[in-house]
Amino acid sequence: MPSFNSNRIHPTKIVCIGKNYAAHIEEMGGLKPDDMTVFLKPPTALSDTLHATLGETLHYETEICLLMHAGQVQGLAVGFDLTKRETQNGLKKQGLPWERAKAFDGAAVISDFVTAPDSLDDLHLTLHVNGELRQQGHVSMMLYPPQVILEELNHFMTLCDQDIIMTGTPAGVGPVEAGSEYNATVYNGDQVLVSHTWVAV
Repeated sequence: MPSFNSNRIHPTKIVCIGKNYAAHIEEMGGLKPDDMTVFLKPPTALSDTLHATLGETLHYETEICLLMHAGQVQGLAVGFDLTKRETQNGLKKQGLPWERAKAFDGAAVISDFVTAPDSLDDLHLTLHVNGELRQQGHVSMMLYPPQVILEELNHFMTLCDQDIIMTGTPAGVGPVEAGSEYNATVYNGDQVLVSHTWVAV
């Protein structure tokens, strides 16, 4: 299957969908939002290195990632929305934006992209850490599946060519541990679309 090297992707922005799986909202002690939760990461957040710490311990959140072209989903990858959880919790308590916890350099760790299938209705992801299953989720579990995400974003935002959408994480997030092996995979039905293994540094 054709692939797009992430080092050659230059998005104007990385659009992230938060609180998109009910079980993840529950594990974080949050409430289901009335509207789709959207936040942005800058292009400088894009990385192929999985860090365990950048000033503080980072938490992994495995996500299906979409690559845009001409208003359509051209590519698909798997990646991590890395989070400075301690900082995020402090910002939440003060009612402040999340950028310090979510938009730092290296906060979007994404595999190479492959050509997206015609339908995104049967996508699902898994994350294994040192061979142990930690996360799994199907688009049917999303509060806002990919097509709805695109429709919602198009109401107020222009999606430029090579922009990336990170579609949210299922339950099972946790701290990144240096030296551990993280294997993330996206499937279309029973077919592996893209799989990548990172060793955290």
